Amino acid sequence: MKFQKKHIISAALVLALGTAVYVNWQFGAGAAQSKPKELGKASYVSATVNNATADESVKTSAMSKSQQDYFAAERLKRQETQDKALDEAKKVFDLENASDEDKTEAQKSVEEMLKRFTVQDSIESIVKAKGFSDCMCFISDEGVTVIVPAEQLNDTAALIIDDAVTSHYNVDYDKISIVGAPS
Repeated sequence: MKFQKKHIISAALVLALGTAVYVNWQFGAGAAQSKPKELGKASYVSATVNNATADESVKTSAMSKSQQDYFAAERLKRQETQDKALDEAKKVFDLENASDEDKTEAQKSVEEMLKRFTVQDSIESIVKAKGFSDCMCFISDEGVTVIVPAEQLNDTAALIIDDAVTSHYNVDYDKISIVGAPS
């Protein structure tokens, strides 16, 4: 009796598994044939339509040579300043006669600088992703300064930049400065 029960249960499980495979194949084949998927295809949520003509978009998206030079020079200055500050902190670590308190203070300073660098990069990336051709962000004790091409500044741009800054850095709106890069 037990031997027959095992065969009946096994047969029922094999039948259920076969039915599940068949149903999956039927529904899976129909969906795959009706709508092929493309790898890497982007889909946008809350996308807006831009009614600008092709000429207007080229004018607003392209920066002048002087603006490109300005952003390149500012990035170079910022990188040199950051490297200098990190080198000074490293010197404190390398000093043999430096106290543990000085080393701890230097470590906290380095951690704060790295945090600011990361936040600056995040804000710049977000602002560029929102449609600006270039962006520079500077965080100081007085607030945040964001530089974008002057011809791309308007009321909407200010709101986009304010949102990008406040979503990544705890600062009041009155301490955010938005500057147009000289053309």
